[in-house]
Amino acid sequence: MRIVTRPDFDGVVCAVLLYEVHPIDDPILWAHPNDMQQDNVKIQAGDIIANLPYHQKCTLWFDHHFSNKIETPFKGRFQILPSAARVIYDHYQDRIGNKFNGLVEAADKIDSADLTLEEIQRPENHPYILFSMTIFGRIESEKSYWNHLISLLRQHSIDRVLSDPLVDKRCHMVIEDNKTYKRYLQKHTVCIDQISITDFRKLNPVPEGNRFLIYSLFPETIANVKVYYDEDKTIIKLGHSVINRGCNVNVGKLLQNFNGGGHRGAGACRFNKALTEEYLPKIVKILKENHRND
Repeated sequence: MRIVTRPDFDGVVCAVLLYEVHPIDDPILWAHPNDMQQDNVKIQAGDIIANLPYHQKCTLWFDHHFSNKIETPFKGRFQILPSAARVIYDHYQDRIGNKFNGLVEAADKIDSADLTLEEIQRPENHPYILFSMTIFGRIESEKSYWNHLISLLRQHSIDRVLSDPLVDKRCHMVIEDNKTYKRYLQKHTVCIDQISITDFRKLNPVPEGNRFLIYSLFPETIANVKVYYDEDKTIIKLGHSVINRGCNVNVGKLLQNFNGGGHRGAGACRFNKALTEEYLPKIVKILKENHRND
């Protein structure tokens, strides 16, 4: 039996919970949504997929993304909740009990971007938020770190986890990187009407940092579009502002039309570079019109 999940904070928490209730005997398979959508992940019988699109070969599936909903019968649970971890926690509540209440509440808060301005600007004062920023999901060499986090979270409180030498080092790095990331956002972002567009296509490596910071820098905007290259692909990430909650567009539904998906308030798509000049203006236009598309 194997866990297949996404390398972000919600995915890590999903794995923590699944280890509590299933006899997992194989290494975790870390995967990205687009790889699942393109059928580039080798799923097999016995796999438990969490926080990713469904695959017909899996044994159990748990998810909460609007764009991943299916109509065919499956084993597991799908529900529109703040986090995939919450879906699993509720499903196995009688077996897990209250052991991970705080951890799952943090997953809810962070994955749904239910944050205050102070939490966005000063993550170092909020343990779970800072900790979540140490998970760099785009870097394959980070697998050993993600696995290390699961082991820590299963055994220790967040304060003890943060004192772990590897985590402590990452946290200090994140704090410094966020200062640099702020300057990148200010230099490479333009606002069109109420939409901020962050264009990192000329930057290699692509800057990493606090994904919520953009909303505090441009509080008049209702959504952000971030675009960058990953080898021969273009990545576009969209998000409703967590400061100015005036965006009516269902992001997950919108991005289904551009090889992507996600939640109502956030999502991403990945496609060939050649399609960028066609896709990007269309996405921005829809956001500017700001019509409901539920």
